[in-house]
Amino acid sequence: MCDNKGQMSEDLNTRLSRIRLLALDVDGTLTDGGIYFGANGEELKRFHTQDGLGIVLARGIGLQIAWITGRESSIVWRRSQELATPRHLVLQGVKDKVKALEHVAKAAELTLAEVAFMGDDLNDLPAMSEAAVALCPADAASHVQSAADWVSTRRGGEGAVREAIELILTARGDYDRAVALYLEKLVPGQ
Repeated sequence: MCDNKGQMSEDLNTRLSRIRLLALDVDGTLTDGGIYFGANGEELKRFHTQDGLGIVLARGIGLQIAWITGRESSIVWRRSQELATPRHLVLQGVKDKVKALEHVAKAAELTLAEVAFMGDDLNDLPAMSEAAVALCPADAASHVQSAADWVSTRRGGEGAVREAIELILTARGDYDRAVALYLEKLVPGQ
């Protein structure tokens, strides 16, 4: 847990250093939680580019990302594929997020001791309680914030996922290397 000065406990830092997969709720975590409908019935969701770049950083250093959502949406599928998330780590229409969390851990050949979960609402609490580390955005429901090991300073869909990824990569000692690898791909040969 973090104390009132934002200092991370040694136990939490140790658990974060073991994380190999971050499972994410979508609505309210990767998005701002709004579900928008156009005049012709099309559904729209808002994703933050900083969260997307955080996922790219994670993937580049070997931190796997899974998407677990209770809703079905072609938009979620499209965004997950833009970010090169493997198909078997994108689960939609999920009613039991604990079983989904167990499924993605097994698919990634990991134990739950190597998995963190980030969610924002009551339906995320069971998965949060099973994961090694429970994370949430700043605007998560009060019960979720109370159950979380760490609460982002940013809101869902506004960079909270990026902040969580940076937290995990820092605890693993991988953050600087992740940034260097990303920048190297931008400017090859430098």
